[in-house]
Amino acid sequence: MALSSIKSFTLELDGPADAAFIGGEVVSGQVVLELCRATRVHSMKVLGRGVATAHWLENRGMNSVYNDYTSKVTYFRKRQHLIRDNGEVTVLPAGKHEFPFSFQLPEETLVTSFEGKHGSIRYWVKVKLHRPWATVRKIKKEFTVIEPIDINTPALLAPQAGTKDKMARAWYRSFGQVSVTAKIDRKGYTPGEVIPVFAEFDNSTSRSVVPKAFIIQTQTFIARGTMKQKRSVVATLCGDIVGAKRRETWHGRAIKIPPVGPSILQCRIIKVEYMLKVCVDVPGTSKLCLELPLVIGTIPLHPFGSRTSSVSSQYSVNLEWLRMAIPEQPEPPPDYSSVVTEEEAEQRHNAVASQQAEDLSGILERPLMAFVQEFRFRPPPMYSEIDPNPQPINMRPRCMTC
Repeated sequence: MALSSIKSFTLELDGPADAAFIGGEVVSGQVVLELCRATRVHSMKVLGRGVATAHWLENRGMNSVYNDYTSKVTYFRKRQHLIRDNGEVTVLPAGKHEFPFSFQLPEETLVTSFEGKHGSIRYWVKVKLHRPWATVRKIKKEFTVIEPIDINTPALLAPQAGTKDKMARAWYRSFGQVSVTAKIDRKGYTPGEVIPVFAEFDNSTSRSVVPKAFIIQTQTFIARGTMKQKRSVVATLCGDIVGAKRRETWHGRAIKIPPVGPSILQCRIIKVEYMLKVCVDVPGTSKLCLELPLVIGTIPLHPFGSRTSSVSSQYSVNLEWLRMAIPEQPEPPPDYSSVVTEEEAEQRHNAVASQQAEDLSGILERPLMAFVQEFRFRPPPMYSEIDPNPQPINMRPRCMTC
């Protein structure tokens, strides 16, 4: 059997290995073909693709019949001929041959690359080499695309706040009411930032309660009109016990965002969303949980000096939260060692009856470090343990949003 005439067949993309692209940019590189001897070639072409796919199987009833749920969205298709098939065979001499290529990504916004349990959003370049009487040789190389999410927008700079209460009961007996009020300075953050949580816990019951905060990631997959979700706790913060008939206040307790992927909100079949959950474990009943929406972006908060005067004046009231001094002894970052057990508790509370508890395997299966590295040296937003504008003792509003 004759040895192959191909010594090496490689695909190289220009730029650093961890480069990320956005819509409208050019992806370029070269195909390197090294031959041991003269070789006859029909054609060689390079293909560019961007595809979102959701897929899972569900078993209905006691039989072994599975329903297949699959959906696909194609974001772009590009083709370029490096050696065109014109009906004649091209003979390449022995030696090294380089074939440069380039194609432009669509101008419209592309969705961020993603790998999840029930779906993915992938972008790749594939090269196919066709030779007479030989199998097709293929090379495939993926690249990362980032959908820019600038948190310096009115919607993402707006503070988020809410309040919720619940009666603690056991059978027919009531132990009193527990209420939680929480506020964060804005909706948009980037990985690595610290979220200062301002909250008040009013425990009017006869038992002690424990306040906690979580950052929850929800992956949603959609196919054939059916939705599949996977929830994971990506960060957690435990507060101090609040005794019976006592009130506890968080003056900017810190919960840090780990290097997770950004929010994905523009894809029809895959969504990645985040929320901050402030919860209280109430004896004798389910958790009292207050949810505040989060958007994890890619473009961090600009320094105040770089803002235009119109933007700065327009949001000076909302951004007053960030002007507080850094405390001498800020709270330490949250301990992530308890994430798994907290996740199990959260899923028992939130999951649909038909959905099994999930693990943390999907959060960082394919971390997008290309954009995370850009922010790792930026300081977190300033916060303070001491309220710079304390209320008089005789004025203690129950609602922090007033």
